[in-house]
Amino acid sequence: MSSLQPVRGTHDLLPDEARRHRLVEETAFAVARRYGYGEIATPIFEFTEVFARTLGETSDVVTKEMYTFQDRSGDSITLRPEGTAGVARAFISGGLAQALPLKLFYRGPMFRHERPQKGRLRQFHQVGVELLGVDSPLADVEVVAMAWRILSALGLGGAVQLEINTLGDAESRAAYRDTLVAYLSRFAADLSEDSRARLERNPLRVLDSKDEGDKRIVAEAPVMTGSLTPAAREFFAQVTGGLTALGVPFTVNPRLVRGLDYYCHTAFEFTTTALGSQGTVLAGGRYDGLIGQMGGPATPGIGWAAGVERLSMLVGEAPAAERPVAVIPMGDGLAGLKVADALRAAGVTVDMGFSGNMKKRLARANKLGARFAVILGEDEAARGAATLKDLDSGTQDEVPLAELAGRLLGRG
Repeated sequence: MSSLQPVRGTHDLLPDEARRHRLVEETAFAVARRYGYGEIATPIFEFTEVFARTLGETSDVVTKEMYTFQDRSGDSITLRPEGTAGVARAFISGGLAQALPLKLFYRGPMFRHERPQKGRLRQFHQVGVELLGVDSPLADVEVVAMAWRILSALGLGGAVQLEINTLGDAESRAAYRDTLVAYLSRFAADLSEDSRARLERNPLRVLDSKDEGDKRIVAEAPVMTGSLTPAAREFFAQVTGGLTALGVPFTVNPRLVRGLDYYCHTAFEFTTTALGSQGTVLAGGRYDGLIGQMGGPATPGIGWAAGVERLSMLVGEAPAAERPVAVIPMGDGLAGLKVADALRAAGVTVDMGFSGNMKKRLARANKLGARFAVILGEDEAARGAATLKDLDSGTQDEVPLAELAGRLLGRG
């Protein structure tokens, strides 16, 4: 390799972009806290079984996209491709069934070996929530509404569209499975090899196929609506009615599906066309069967995850960095360090100028966007004072060092 470069599909978060990421994460958590959510942080790697059991051993993520390796003990370890599985594992291994209901927020890097594209990397970041232990449709309403409030708080309400659908209950899905198999069987010879295998094991997974030929066949497939039980219809009616009551705009998309068996009832996605082709920026759904499938107690759950990279691209310009105070010692550098240290201890953000003449140091202060410069000349230092220069107006005056922090913090 001729030069050191980041691995394909990864990139460095430099300060401007890091501020956008932080804005997305902190805005999401601030809204989630108002809904009663606490933060959880699970390891970035788990035993491979955690993801194979939750994502389906034949899914594209498991077979093609996971970063899996053997550690020195011979255990199969996988970097997490998504957040829900780790939260569910923590719920089971931590014995948290007695703490229900649980409202959990997470954030952090995820890893998938897929073709990098705009807003999609091999190491990417997500924020997400999981609500465990509540089977009411009102929980679905609240979780979706919270996502909408977060996107609105980021100023993205006009850039995204909410699509929602019902996957029905177990009885509805069984009836739909029969209807779907009858339809897909007519085109079995034209399906991709993966979809022909799924037709036998889990036909709903065919609906998630990325193969273009499969997509054309699936486009004419029957939808879940015709197989819903009265109870499932009522559940979905309460969800859509609740969203309408809260003023959350949505469109029902009967072809929005989740292929894995543990999903049920509500599925939803927030999409945008502002990044080129239509893309999903936040997606979620109800997964009442997940924790039981993993070997834990039967526990209802609903949640969503959002891509921080895509949301930060939609946010646009990075939030302005905090404007520091520039401390410019023109004599004893240690005296400057002492003043800077005292100001930082008082809560002032300080950039210390270490070298150069006055002109160069002021130029650096202006480049950093500093609001004030504290100039420590030898004469002022002897009097226990400094020159405080307002870099916006150009005015300056002498201020005793003991009063400097209060003046900069607006108390003097």
